[in-house]
Amino acid sequence: MEEVVLRLNQKNHGAFYLMQNGEQVGEMVIGVNDKNLTVYHTEIMPQAEGHGLAVKLLDAMVAYAREHHLMVIPLCAYVHAQFKKHPDTYADIWQKQTGE
Repeated sequence: MEEVVLRLNQKNHGAFYLMQNGEQVGEMVIGVNDKNLTVYHTEIMPQAEGHGLAVKLLDAMVAYAREHHLMVIPLCAYVHAQFKKHPDTYADIWQKQTGE
């Protein structure tokens, strides 16, 4: 069973951690400031790849952004690709950068 845990430091930098049987198998590195949540990087450990786990991190981040009325800046290639692939799903939280 997977569990997603958010840990932020005093500067609101941290990550969503994906835990499986007490072991960290993935992370999504973020920073929160003002009304934005910036996603920098998403990684699933090699032994856990290919099981759709990155979407669990994405779903947790999206739920957090919506709950806290934050706009997401997807600097992470994975998150950016998902936002572009499903623009209607994320339109309410996607802080598009110039040229998107």
